[in-house]
Amino acid sequence: MAILEVEGLRAYYGKAQILQGINFGIEEGETFTILGPNGAGKTTLIKSILGLVKTEGGIKFKGEDITGLKTHERIARGVAVCPEGRKLFPNLSIEDNLKMGALGRDGDDTLEMVYTLFPRLRELRNHIAKRASGGEQQMVAIGRALMSNPSLLLFDEPSMGLAPIIIENIKDSLLKMKNEMDVSILMVEQNVKMALDLADKVAVLVKGRFVKEGDRSSLGEVEKLYFEI
Repeated sequence: MAILEVEGLRAYYGKAQILQGINFGIEEGETFTILGPNGAGKTTLIKSILGLVKTEGGIKFKGEDITGLKTHERIARGVAVCPEGRKLFPNLSIEDNLKMGALGRDGDDTLEMVYTLFPRLRELRNHIAKRASGGEQQMVAIGRALMSNPSLLLFDEPSMGLAPIIIENIKDSLLKMKNEMDVSILMVEQNVKMALDLADKVAVLVKGRFVKEGDRSSLGEVEKLYFEI
């Protein structure tokens, strides 16, 4: 069953059209990664799914047309985001940041799951978030998104600003999450290795259009095309 279906999606900032008619679907438990250079429209696509920009076309979540829903209504149905730049509450503790993602639910079981996925956060649970390293803050951002038990998790460039060894650690945690949790993933990225290692399906986005799409059998072709852009 498709958890997300996007048909003819066009997105605008004012009169400027950013997305030029995007089509794709994500099945339950599937990871769809989108590669693209700066300015390709990757963040706009994430914002479109969340209802944060003006759009035309269709977006269905679990078979329901959500194009007319507000952002908080989409989140309440099971969509969560790990945003570009992490956007933590810098003066709150790491644990309080995580609990903000529970959306008023009793999240003790989910919090324990997050600490199992990221043991470092258990050690730092009472530390102020702004004092954590970039990699630790990214773990918090991912954990916070998971606290709502989403069906669909949106990632906006989770490798941005991180050292290669930290990117590998984050990637390993996401692979573990894929294998152990019932969650579908839409990820936009510029880090080719991370994107392709996680992908079940992949697309290359350039100037608001998909110029190449493929599944795991064609990842090599997608990678070659991306480096030719």
